[in-house]
Amino acid sequence: MALFGKPQYSTVTVKKKDIPKDLWTKCPKTGEIIYNRVLKENLMVVPSSGYHFPLKARDRIASMLDEGSFEEMDMGVSSLDPLEFNATSSYPEKLKQNQAKTKETDTVISGVGTMGGTRVSIAVMDFRFMAASLGSAAGEKLTRTIERGTAEKIPVIIVSASGGARMQEGILSLMQLAKTSAALARLSEAGMPYFSILTNPTMAGVMASYASLGDVIIAEPEALIGFAGPRVIKETTQQDLPAGFQTSEFLLDRGLIDLIVPRLEMRDRLINLIKALYRPQKAKAS
Repeated sequence: MALFGKPQYSTVTVKKKDIPKDLWTKCPKTGEIIYNRVLKENLMVVPSSGYHFPLKARDRIASMLDEGSFEEMDMGVSSLDPLEFNATSSYPEKLKQNQAKTKETDTVISGVGTMGGTRVSIAVMDFRFMAASLGSAAGEKLTRTIERGTAEKIPVIIVSASGGARMQEGILSLMQLAKTSAALARLSEAGMPYFSILTNPTMAGVMASYASLGDVIIAEPEALIGFAGPRVIKETTQQDLPAGFQTSEFLLDRGLIDLIVPRLEMRDRLINLIKALYRPQKAKAS
């Protein structure tokens, strides 16, 4: 030992601030730590547990439609401030903050594209924008999506994720429930199928209107679906709620929804449903 002397060690201090952010995500279901790149490649679904994280609207559209087929519509539709709502911050300021955060003008992205070669009219809600609350702009985009399906005689797909009506627009927000429901009635009269996809969470006025009016209602696994939240219901009724109350699985057992489909299987399942329920109408000879 005298020949070699005292061993020398070098130490490296890693400070918390030196660790890159947004590299890993913890699964709420199992506690597993997942590399974010793997999670994104798997459409924000944890491979081992199947837990579904929220998915950006544009990523969802890309995962569902044929590559390169999406044509966005109604991009100029955005909310105003008809009630001059002002709380901790004004409504216009709130909109600007969410537009900067999400790079979107409002809650809904809408347009047309093809799915398995079949043209569809589609709208997807993005929960990142004010909890995907339903305001006048979102209601207008959804209504136009439905009306395109009626006019072009093509299937309509709406992917919902929402905390409910947007309080900053008051009664104008609630009017969107009747507006979208009336448009769906006309779509039904035209004989075109409507596929409603419910993701976590789909609540309140959205669930009480167009989200629950699909010819086929599909939910992602373990999504929270209902009108009022479980805590509010428990406090109101003063009763303990059943296990799994207001989850996709609970509602499937009771017949409120038709299918539970994991996100990675959604495109293929929808293509099969479209083939089963939709018959393109031939153009009439002149």
